[in-house]
Amino acid sequence: MKIIATDLKKCVGCHSCELACAISRSQAKTLVEAVLEDPRPAARVKVIAIDTHPIPMQCHHCDDAPCAAACPTHALYRLGPEAPVFFNRDLCIGCSSCVLVCPFGVMRKAPGGVMAKCNLCWDRLEEGKVPACVEACPNQARKLVEANQVAEDKLRKMAMMLSGQELGEEK
Repeated sequence: MKIIATDLKKCVGCHSCELACAISRSQAKTLVEAVLEDPRPAARVKVIAIDTHPIPMQCHHCDDAPCAAACPTHALYRLGPEAPVFFNRDLCIGCSSCVLVCPFGVMRKAPGGVMAKCNLCWDRLEEGKVPACVEACPNQARKLVEANQVAEDKLRKMAMMLSGQELGEEK
């Protein structure tokens, strides 16, 4: 399964990902027209600051998807094990069950009283494009990667760090 990974060392907190996300979810697909829509399109990613460190947060498309399990109307669902968690706005009753169970706190109500959540820009993925938030990042801090690749990269980085420490100690 693919996920959006963020290199927090590269993120400058510019909120370009938020803006691109909202525009991609608008009817007009342009900034000038999107701000005139009613209700205004909501971003599915939110950049929060912890101390001075910006951290973009969005749905993690959990394997067990507690939001989907808690949804009484099945407005949150998955098409298969490799697909993201989708949201059917027409089925949402705005009960906030998903908000209560989301371990990352990324579920929230959009204008109009129903939920808004990331679907990895599924329409863009089907066209061979990356999600709008990934494409908009000026520092390439956000990438669409295989979930297992994140673990492999961390493992490789840790091995390199440990081998460097061992070499340093031998000198």
